[in-house]
Amino acid sequence: MDAADFSAVLSEVRRFVRDRVVPLEAEIDEKDEMPADIREAAKKMGLFGFALPEEYGGLGLSMLEEAQLMFELGYTTPSLRSMFGTNNGIAGHVLMVGGTEEQKAHWLPRIASGDVLASFALTEPEAGSDPSTLTTKAHLDGDEWVINGAKRYITNAPLADVFMVFARTDPDAPRTRGISTFLVPAGTPGLTVAPKDHKMGQLGAWTADVFFDDVRVPASALVGGDAGLNRGFGTAMGCIAHGRVHISALMVGMAERLVDESVAYASTRKQSGKLIGSFQLVQGLIADSQTDYYAGRATVLEAARAFDAGTDTKIGPSCTKYFASEMVWRVADRAVQIHGGAGYMRGVAVERFYRDARLFRIYEGTSQIQQVIIAKALLGEAARG
Repeated sequence: MDAADFSAVLSEVRRFVRDRVVPLEAEIDEKDEMPADIREAAKKMGLFGFALPEEYGGLGLSMLEEAQLMFELGYTTPSLRSMFGTNNGIAGHVLMVGGTEEQKAHWLPRIASGDVLASFALTEPEAGSDPSTLTTKAHLDGDEWVINGAKRYITNAPLADVFMVFARTDPDAPRTRGISTFLVPAGTPGLTVAPKDHKMGQLGAWTADVFFDDVRVPASALVGGDAGLNRGFGTAMGCIAHGRVHISALMVGMAERLVDESVAYASTRKQSGKLIGSFQLVQGLIADSQTDYYAGRATVLEAARAFDAGTDTKIGPSCTKYFASEMVWRVADRAVQIHGGAGYMRGVAVERFYRDARLFRIYEGTSQIQQVIIAKALLGEAARG
């Protein structure tokens, strides 16, 4: 995107986030729901398709531009980003990376506009950080695929219009092969979405289990057509790598907000007749958080540049996701500590962000999985003993 146009997009999003969404954060958390007018405003701003190609109605942002946009969106409740993140990220990228031209033309413009909400149905009760162990199956019956299985913690499932479903299509193939991806519209007979999950944090972003009981879809629902058969695992990993940089940038935005909340509180709260900001131990907490934020921002920007260049699409995304998730958790913990008892009270921003931040160390690959990915990539055969 032209630099001036991109700067205007960032400015518009910053105003939207800080003027319209931030004042609604407590309400979103209490009601566990994103207001309809915020959803419509996000559609009009093109936020449902910022990472999708311009030819399909998206903004076509690079990874570096996307990261900067996430810095702005991360300043508020992560449920805002979750509303359209899957369209831009792991679900939309399934079609970008693996879809046929017909599938892209049919689905991507509607996904980019927000008229279609997509879900990425990969995780299962026994297949989370290691999706190669998934057990959902699909077999060909005439000119239809029949899908059976269950998915867990699927973002936007209660609202989704279409599911990108990963299923094992060759039970005899090695675990990382024999997996394919299917486009399954909501309402297809046999597809059931469970009630939304009751989560610790990130309220307003809905997840739920999804069940497939002899769900039949046409042969054309196989993502990538015949060429996509048994290639779904590679597609998923490519989409997840992009998602790790994307979500890392969101965490950096949240860290910035937590630092701002900490500074504002320490600048106004008094103890023993003094502003707590004058206490060196409080200053140390703030300095550590600002340093963490600064390092996280630099790490994400470097990972995004390398991702765009194609020079690092594996170690970089894992490193930045690992660092950013642990970083924002430390910053959130310090923010609560700086607020003291007030930081433990519902209705105080840092309490809510503390609950929100905990999930980042789990989804998009746990911190422990990132450690394994990084170490194995560096050690090669030595990692196998």
